[in-house]
Order: sequence, then C-alpha cells, then structure tokens
Amino acid sequence: MKSKAKKKDEIAELHQAFQESTGIVVAGYKGMNVTEMNEFRVLLRENSLRFKVVKNTLAKRAVANTPVAAVVDMFTGPVGVAFGKDDPVILAKKILEFAKSNEKLVLSGGIIEGKSYSVAELKSVSELPSKHVLLAMMLGTIQSPLSIFASLLHSTISQFLYALEGLKSKKTEDAQKA
Repeated sequence: MKSKAKKKDEIAELHQAFQESTGIVVAGYKGMNVTEMNEFRVLLRENSLRFKVVKNTLAKRAVANTPVAAVVDMFTGPVGVAFGKDDPVILAKKILEFAKSNEKLVLSGGIIEGKSYSVAELKSVSELPSKHVLLAMMLGTIQSPLSIFASLLHSTISQFLYALEGLKSKKTEDAQKA
C-alpha cells in the first residue's frame, strides 16, 4: 500500500503532466501483456510521447484545475494516459496506429488543446497533417504570392532595360547615319 506522501507526489507529478500537455488520450489496456505494453511505450517514446498507467482515484484528483479536466469521467477500470507536449496530431496518429494492430488497447477519448474529443473525433484528428507539415503549407501559401510578385517585378525591370537598350541602339544608328 502506498503512503500518503507517495500518493501526493504521484498526484503532483500527474497534475504537472496534465498541465504541460497539449494533448492526452485515455485508453484501457486490459489484457495487454508486458511485451505489448513495452512495444506501445517504445512507439510513443520515439515520437516524444509517453504513456502512464494511472490509478483512477489519483488521476481524478490530479486532473482537477487543469486544461484537461473534462477527462475525469474516463477514469474507470484499468486505464492509462498518453501525454503529448508538442504535436497532438502525432499523439492521435500513433495511438490509433497501435490500436489498429492491438485490439486490447481500447481508447476512451481525449483532450486536444483544451477540447474534448471522442474516439471517432480522434480518428478524424489523426488524419490531419502534422503541425510541421501544416506550417510548411502555410509558409508555402504565404511565399507563393511573394515569389510571383518578385517574378513580375523582375520581368518588368527586364522589359524596361531591353527597351532602353533598344532606344540606345536606335540613337546610335541615327547618329551614325547623320
């Protein structure tokens, strides 16, 4: 049995993880063996994510006054929480990717950037491009009109210089005829 001090430390650690996460997913893991759990954790760790098996009563206390407080009702039965600090889309992708190959991992739902998501909504989120791809697309969209403008400006200047060159050669011809 855990002492009160250890329980307080665990609640504080969970509370901090809930505070710092941009996304969390709650999932049941009943029936998963140690090898499967390790495979799952390695997959998440490779993507700067983590999965923690939680005691429901401690998790319910830890989630209070955090941006992810809406998951409190999901803490029933043997559950764990996957945490992501950077890109919540990758969190949803990796968990659903593992859940497809292992039906013992049963998703309950999650919170992404303060909004509650059902399992179906998490599937939709997982189909989105990652944060880095979206930023690159946005940069490309911003950059496109600028490069077109630069090209048009270069074209206008080039045409002007060709016209000046033509005028200069015409004046040179006229001066030689006279």
